Amino acid sequence: MPHSRSRHPLRKLLAGKWLPRRWQFGKLLSPQNSIACGLLILCLTIASWLFTQTSIDFSHPERLVQSMQALGWLGVLIYIGILFLAIVIGPIPSTPITVAAGAIWDPFLAGAFGIVGIYLGSLAAYFIGRTLGRSVVRVLLGKAIYLSNHRGEIYLGWLVFVSHLMPFLPYDLVSYGAGISGLSFPIYAIACLFGVIPCIFFLTYLGSALTGGWLLGLTIAVLFVVLLVGLPWGVQRYNWLGLRDIIRVE
Repeated sequence: MPHSRSRHPLRKLLAGKWLPRRWQFGKLLSPQNSIACGLLILCLTIASWLFTQTSIDFSHPERLVQSMQALGWLGVLIYIGILFLAIVIGPIPSTPITVAAGAIWDPFLAGAFGIVGIYLGSLAAYFIGRTLGRSVVRVLLGKAIYLSNHRGEIYLGWLVFVSHLMPFLPYDLVSYGAGISGLSFPIYAIACLFGVIPCIFFLTYLGSALTGGWLLGLTIAVLFVVLLVGLPWGVQRYNWLGLRDIIRVE
């Protein structure tokens, strides 16, 4: 899932450039904002440490997963944590890591652990977007997505569900956008969960199929490419589901 990122989000964050001018000091120190700021800074700090102080190579996900497999349950926790970070701040490639996990681990267990990481990361992104707002998201991701709710929250819930079914769509932008748009938490949480479950299992079983039989793996890969190309084309040309009227990227 490709993402556009600010080069130094942590530096901007700590410098205070992300703060909306309309915020008052008392509001900034509210418990909810403090939790969101703390969570975001913690994720940025860990990600910065991973990229600058370790030898982890995210361009070779199969080697990364093999290293985690050798660590036992500690490796499972690292796997979940990396997927969590991939949603909150990126630019960690969550899709290749999930596919590699399915190829190396048992695809069901890799899928179950992957769902935990992706789902918790999506909830965190929603919480940060809803609490800290568009200015923070724009600094963090380089862009901000806004989901119009003029068709109602149920429609937005379906949109979240469908978008989380597609592994090539940016979960982080959708999750932050849902938070910024004020989509109610129960609707978001349910839609996100039911979208993430089949998507992650698809990726892990895709990884398993690619190592177990070339025909099945080729069939799934072709289907993946068709969806990758066909869905954006349909939205752009025919405005499927009215998505162009609902989604605005700034």
